[in-house]
Amino acid sequence: MSKLMTTLTTVALAGVMSTSAFAADYKFKFQSSDPSGDKNYQIQQEWVKRVETMSGGRVQIDLLPVGSVFKHTETLDGIKMGILDGQITATSYFSGKDPAFGLIGNTVGAWSNTQQLLQYINYGGGYQLMNELYAPYGVKFIGGSTTGVEALVSRVPLDSVADLKGLKIRAPEGLVQQVFAAAGAAPVNLPGSEVFTGLSKGVIDAADYTVFSTNQKAGMNDIATHPVYPGFHSLPLIDVSMSKKKWDKLPADIQAILTVSVRDFAEDITTQLRIADEAAVKEANANPEITIHNWSPEERKKFRAIARVQWKEFAKRSPNAQKVYDSITKYLEENGLL
Repeated sequence: MSKLMTTLTTVALAGVMSTSAFAADYKFKFQSSDPSGDKNYQIQQEWVKRVETMSGGRVQIDLLPVGSVFKHTETLDGIKMGILDGQITATSYFSGKDPAFGLIGNTVGAWSNTQQLLQYINYGGGYQLMNELYAPYGVKFIGGSTTGVEALVSRVPLDSVADLKGLKIRAPEGLVQQVFAAAGAAPVNLPGSEVFTGLSKGVIDAADYTVFSTNQKAGMNDIATHPVYPGFHSLPLIDVSMSKKKWDKLPADIQAILTVSVRDFAEDITTQLRIADEAAVKEANANPEITIHNWSPEERKKFRAIARVQWKEFAKRSPNAQKVYDSITKYLEENGLL
């Protein structure tokens, strides 16, 4: 064989090997609990791209927006049936299956910032507990994230626990409603899609909805001009999880890539949303019609004391919920957070 032919053969073989190396060995279909236009979803898509790059193209994840295949409360079933491979979702959406998911997914009033929650998940026993809770559904918890301590949107001034008395507030079912009711408010069931209309028509006085920047972008603060920020109530657990059966078939290096990538995703989304919140607060402060209310440490402490009683009550709803309560309160106490 001539030197030229040898060179051409070598180049051709290298091309074949290169193509093979970058062909996706593992293709997964994940569904998000966020709509495609939401900043959360856009950051999740960036995570998908990084996983593909980090794995050298061996892993491809097709990320679908909320409701594409299953309702946001039914993606666990989708994974169990093998129709979905994974999910990026708010854990509390599964409280209907077990109250434990509601308690760990949004321990109302427990966390003052994102790092406290992430430290509990990664180093305080939350990771192991989530995998225990997901085991009956054939789901592997890869890692946890969050968005940020949520703001409240309100049509009326709110500066204290006393101001919550009789307040018609939209809040998710389960623990969140239970805590607000115990604080004297009148929780209302209302889908997220109807919050803007509910506020504008006076059906509700306030709403537990999401982070300040999303509320500002949606025009919530223009119609409910007394937002509470930083929030004092909700810090939702966002989890990235997938089929345990498919996870177990992955080689160790791909499992490690997914695990590390989710930790990076958690840092990425919390940082991006915090930056967005800071910009949105500046924008809101420039509007003389909007007044941002920041609760004093004393009032935050009062609300948390009310919430703690409700955590204990909520824990009685299932053996798993009691495990969550014991785990989180132990962690908070050991770390001086109670």
